[in-house]
Amino acid sequence: MNLQDKVAIITGSGGGIGRGIALKFGSLGAKVVVADVKFAGAKETISLLEKAGAKGLALGTDITDRAQVQDMVKTTLSTFGKLDILVNNAGWDIIEPFTQNSPELWDKVIAINLKGPIYCTRAVLDHFIERKYGKIINISSDAGRVGSSGEAVYSACKGGIIAFTKTIAREMARYQINVNCVCPGPTDTPLLAEITKGETGAKIIDAMTKAVPFRRLAKPEDIAGAVAFLASDDAGFITGQTLSVSGGLTMS
Repeated sequence: MNLQDKVAIITGSGGGIGRGIALKFGSLGAKVVVADVKFAGAKETISLLEKAGAKGLALGTDITDRAQVQDMVKTTLSTFGKLDILVNNAGWDIIEPFTQNSPELWDKVIAINLKGPIYCTRAVLDHFIERKYGKIINISSDAGRVGSSGEAVYSACKGGIIAFTKTIAREMARYQINVNCVCPGPTDTPLLAEITKGETGAKIIDAMTKAVPFRRLAKPEDIAGAVAFLASDDAGFITGQTLSVSGGLTMS
């Protein structure tokens, strides 16, 4: 795989899976825009990229704010002169039974996991259409494919991202734009640690680990390889597809 001189925006790349994707892209020659609402984390990712000899730009971006998303794309274009790849990675959730959810939680989960990627996708499409080139990789979740107890609205959003991916792939194929979706299974990230604190959380982690045929959780780099492939020209004839990276937890 080769991403030499490609310019990529990766949302939510101040840590976790997003950081893993950013570092993988940097190792393959891409210039990486690390966009994250947690600006300190974004700057840390850039520091890691630069130590490895890669180039990038840290932006503090809240993907639930459409104006900030548009500024993210404008800044990328003014800095690098082009944009080749968008990875809609940013996401958030808590584990809680649906009947205990508040409407405020629903709104936050939908804003981050569904509306945010929609905003980001729309913000890049005019540039991609003009160039007749672009790669969009949406990070969904196996929760969007098979459901996940305690994550009802999150699962609904991630299922929506899968359908959104397929539709945009159909609409954008005439412009030679590839749109695909990666669905991670349980992944060892700071977010997972945050939402599985305590004794109950430890039991959830143990159960998830035992359910994976490889008997371990994914690591960010496991997801990053799949995303990098779909972002590369090696995947030039692949569009509208959903790839589960879950160690065999779900199979289809």
